[in-house]
Amino acid sequence: MSHSFSLSQSVKKPAIASTGGVVAAQHVTAARIGTEILEQGGDAVDAAVAVSFAMGVLEPWMSGPAGGGSMMIWREEEQKSYALTYGMKSPKSLDTSAFPLSKDGKAADLFPWRAVEDDLNVQGPLSIAVPGTVAGAGKAHAAFGNMPWKDLLQPAIKEAKSGLLVDWYAALIIASATRALSKDPHAAATYLEDGQWPTIAGWTALSEKRIDQSLFASTLSRLADQGPDDFYRGDIAATMVKDIQDKGGFLSLDDLASYAIEFEAPLTIPYRNSRIFATPTLTAGPTLADTLGQMEKLFTPGSTPSPDSFAAYADALSAAYQRRLASMGDQDAPHAPSCTTHFSVVDRHGNMVSMTQTLLSLFGSRVVSPNTGLLMNNGIMWFDPEQGHPNSLAPNKRCLMNVCPVIGEQGDQRFAIGASGGRKIMPAVMHLTSFMTDHGLSLEDAFHHPRMDVSGGDVIIADEDLAPEIISELSRKHKVTTTKRTVFPYAFACPAGVSRENGINSGCTEIMSPWGDAVAEKGTK
Repeated sequence: MSHSFSLSQSVKKPAIASTGGVVAAQHVTAARIGTEILEQGGDAVDAAVAVSFAMGVLEPWMSGPAGGGSMMIWREEEQKSYALTYGMKSPKSLDTSAFPLSKDGKAADLFPWRAVEDDLNVQGPLSIAVPGTVAGAGKAHAAFGNMPWKDLLQPAIKEAKSGLLVDWYAALIIASATRALSKDPHAAATYLEDGQWPTIAGWTALSEKRIDQSLFASTLSRLADQGPDDFYRGDIAATMVKDIQDKGGFLSLDDLASYAIEFEAPLTIPYRNSRIFATPTLTAGPTLADTLGQMEKLFTPGSTPSPDSFAAYADALSAAYQRRLASMGDQDAPHAPSCTTHFSVVDRHGNMVSMTQTLLSLFGSRVVSPNTGLLMNNGIMWFDPEQGHPNSLAPNKRCLMNVCPVIGEQGDQRFAIGASGGRKIMPAVMHLTSFMTDHGLSLEDAFHHPRMDVSGGDVIIADEDLAPEIISELSRKHKVTTTKRTVFPYAFACPAGVSRENGINSGCTEIMSPWGDAVAEKGTK
């Protein structure tokens, strides 16, 4: 006798709804930290600052103080949005001749540039760019924060003193970068055992293994006491620069002291009967505007995402990315792993923050500053090492990023969404925007609906759970590969978002994110 079995699995991550504030983040502990700040009377910006530093402790391979990013802010009383971009910048003393091109081959990480000998632009001290995350958090807090800066860093300090718990997911992430981490003695000492294995040996639920982050905690404590300026002009800056220069990097005190950012008028994108606010420069905001502008002409929305709408998504994204690649030089590999984090906040008054931050690659440069405990970015990899191209490497130059935090509004609903995932970010933001504004899906339904990725490659990557008629329609004009939505690696971006409608706030994160979740203020419904 023979038997046949059919296994069907369904993953659900319900959105949380509340009259109080909500934080959606890629780590639930950071989301809880954000809501605790809201409960103490903090603004959405206060919560975002606390979450930013907490994420650098809880998920250090994705982001941290020595990275960069951007955010969109909504002020309910003003009925106004603000854009703030604080991406990484190449050092002033950077010497392009220090990155000799290999005779053949492509780079070993996210971007298919010409390879540089020994991947010097990908990992190691030469790959470190001037960080912007602390400047961004400080600028936002100075403009809109209610609580003292020092108080906002205390939860991250507490987590760092406890050390990073190495569970199965952390061990999986560390294992994927073991070889690269082993090349820097201080990174190896922090994350590896005997310089070659993830620090997970013997871990069980009853015998925890934690990574020592006490040095990082000390740096955060000084940053809390002295304020964000210390990161750029104080003892933290001096210590960090000495560490990196001792390793052979270009980063200087002048690079840090001269780093400056300002609020920008957001890119306002009219889309049918809605408006989307995005960052205007050096991000994927302009490419989102290009995509949405095409979509308005390509299909008529119905009650649910249809074959026609998905065909329009594919055509609009393909054309927008073709223009982006030609004019902006953004050439990262479309199916590279997610190496960023995103979180969204809404407070009880309706103020919102959509914030994306990154070290660029997984574990950034894979270099740890030994006297600060900071894991450093590898922002130099964002530049094309070959001269004569739109995004060619040069000294004192801002990096072009793929981040795409947005604030959207339609009728009585407003939402703040974004994602991690390199070039997959903008397509995910576009999908979620369309699901909610074109088809009337709730935040929860939008996050659960299958998506596809069209971000400049030759192949559409489609969730195999999309309706067969949608996949069939996509296949008429494009080469399509279907895949599962899994925990690791991510075939699609990893979004997080919040929304507000008629005084009710809600939040949701990527349903396959093992650590991510949305958390509401206690005592609210």
